[in-house]
Amino acid sequence: MPPLTSWLRQLASTFRIALRSIRRNKLRSGLTSLGIIIGVSAVIAMNAVGTGAQVSITGSISALGENLLTIFAGAVNFGGVTSGSVNTLTIDDMEAMVREIGDVRAASPEVSVPAQAVANGRNWATSVVGVSPEFLQIRDWKLTSGRMLEDREVVSVARVAVIGSRAALELFGPLDPVGQMVRVRDVPFEIIGRLESKGAGFGGQNQDDRILIPYTTAMKRLTGERFVRSINLEVGSTARMDAARQQIVALLRQRHQLANDQKDDFSIFSQKDIVDTVATVTGAIRLLLAAIASLSLVVGGIGIMNIMLVSVTERTREIGLRIAVGAQPGAIRLQFLIEAITLSLLGGVIGVVLGVAISKAVALVSSFTPVVTLGAVVMAFGVSFLIGVVFGYFPARRAAALNPIDALRFE
Repeated sequence: MPPLTSWLRQLASTFRIALRSIRRNKLRSGLTSLGIIIGVSAVIAMNAVGTGAQVSITGSISALGENLLTIFAGAVNFGGVTSGSVNTLTIDDMEAMVREIGDVRAASPEVSVPAQAVANGRNWATSVVGVSPEFLQIRDWKLTSGRMLEDREVVSVARVAVIGSRAALELFGPLDPVGQMVRVRDVPFEIIGRLESKGAGFGGQNQDDRILIPYTTAMKRLTGERFVRSINLEVGSTARMDAARQQIVALLRQRHQLANDQKDDFSIFSQKDIVDTVATVTGAIRLLLAAIASLSLVVGGIGIMNIMLVSVTERTREIGLRIAVGAQPGAIRLQFLIEAITLSLLGGVIGVVLGVAISKAVALVSSFTPVVTLGAVVMAFGVSFLIGVVFGYFPARRAAALNPIDALRFE
């Protein structure tokens, strides 16, 4: 008989003996695998929740517009916090960027004013935002009814507004808000359009809970300021984002008369910057969650080793008989290794199923959908196998090292 065939037959025989031993002690085998089940399900669920949250956040950021550059007043200090004087950006700066930088296709300031809106016998605390007519183009946003602001309304400081879906629902219920009046800080506005729903944006704020008005109206009738907090720019293509950023920095430094040794008094962020930051943060959180969940796998591995050591002690006479009739130490060692690996892999299978079920349950009660990745499943099985080998090797080695005479005399 060829050596390979003989070895395979011996392996199959050893595998059958190991499985018979596991079936004889079903309850103990199940309890032994419990630690692995808990650990694997926790790793799968944690990874799915972390991945799903990352996908949801990056999707919300991307929905703001792929070619968007946002300029904030004030410099960025350590940790990404914008600080310094906020009186650094003006409408003249925005117009200069549109006029002098060819990559800038459209621009809109944002003059945000938290206010109480009153209409239809109701009042609602919302955000009133002064923008230009290009705002919807920059943010890739559409209307469900009515129209957007026009340039002539910006010039004439008109009292017109485009309302978000959430604000419209709170103020008008099922009624069509277009053509209705809303008062903000005792200033009446005619609603000329309604925005389509966009959901939560970056930072968790509800993008639908806002009322858009001409920025000139916001600055002259509501805030009295001539400075803006931020400016949104649409760049012609994603490939030109870096070039456009460099030109913007040079232009604003020149306009703000900053010396070479002075820091920028403004900050520029692109959607890619925000997505990369979110990916870094969520990746670190996922790693931390996986590390915490992995402790359960270590505990499960210790449980397998303890039970296998007990099993070696209980089956000392059986081991002695097998050695006495010709079983080699390698076969004994392999038998106990197979038992440990089988228990660990069985726990891995049940743990993956349980982890997927937990992820589905989380999806029912959360605002995002957890994502179970193939990589996480493969990793779970790989770790289960490794735990079976590592924590099963010492008991297997101890069984193979038993003296057959002492083992047969064992009571």
